[in-house]
Amino acid sequence: MTRWLVTGAGGLLGLNFALRHARQQTVVGVVHRQGLVGVPFETLQADLSQPGAVDAVLEAARPDVILHAAAMANVDACESDPQAALRVNAELPAELARAAARLGIQMVHISTDAVFDGKVGYYREEDTPNPLSVYARTKLAGEQAVLAAFPQALVARVNFFGWSLAGKRSLAEWFFNNLRAGRNMKGFTDVLFCPMNVIHLSDLLAEMAAQGLTGLYHVVGPEALSKYEFGLRIARRFRFSAKLIEPASVYDGGLAAARSPNLTLNTEKLRAALGQDLPDVSAGLDLFYHQFRQGYPDMLRTLGAAA
Repeated sequence: MTRWLVTGAGGLLGLNFALRHARQQTVVGVVHRQGLVGVPFETLQADLSQPGAVDAVLEAARPDVILHAAAMANVDACESDPQAALRVNAELPAELARAAARLGIQMVHISTDAVFDGKVGYYREEDTPNPLSVYARTKLAGEQAVLAAFPQALVARVNFFGWSLAGKRSLAEWFFNNLRAGRNMKGFTDVLFCPMNVIHLSDLLAEMAAQGLTGLYHVVGPEALSKYEFGLRIARRFRFSAKLIEPASVYDGGLAAARSPNLTLNTEKLRAALGQDLPDVSAGLDLFYHQFRQGYPDMLRTLGAAA
């Protein structure tokens, strides 16, 4: 049985991964501000950005694999505090990678599709990144530092959606919440991406680690669509009124940080390595819908506790 250490275990990916794989594997989740109660895995409370915290957590958890999902992921907040973003998104992953290399621990580091400027799209792993925001620049620095310190690490560039602890961490939840409340909203027609359900992503990451994949991979959905179309698909799946979503341009959104317009990624490298097709948006939205019908979002909310 593999022993996983999952950082950011209260976050969208960290929590869903830990819940999904605690049945078959041993999982230790690291939480910072967001405490957890009633989860089927051990938790450690730590601020990994503090001196000595990485070594202390690794000594306590003694993992076989680290899934480093913790990040400063609020794009506009990174613009406001670039030093904090650098510390969390770049320097901390480097520390974890150095420790993992020293101790012989497998490492899976989560990066982002936002490392590209979005001028072309359908990017391959070997294409040269050109990040536009503080968030994207610090995430690129993080993935580069991880591979420099530990070339046998696995770095996954991702874009995912799903149900979260607070119910408002993913774009899918944002559309769902507004549609359910009957509120009008805007959907960007000029931002393209390749979203994947977080459960599908969790399964792929576990499989990639089990197969011993190393280096850089694009781990996103095989289908590209605009954020406007993504919202329409959620409306149709839940039978909400699609008329509530107004087509709009990202350049009229008043966002603090620049967004890349075309973040479609090529996933042929991953498909070839695994020998299988990747789950598409329709499969992801079906799962998102069925989890809602089964009470999964309500269950998640019971797991939150004060830090």
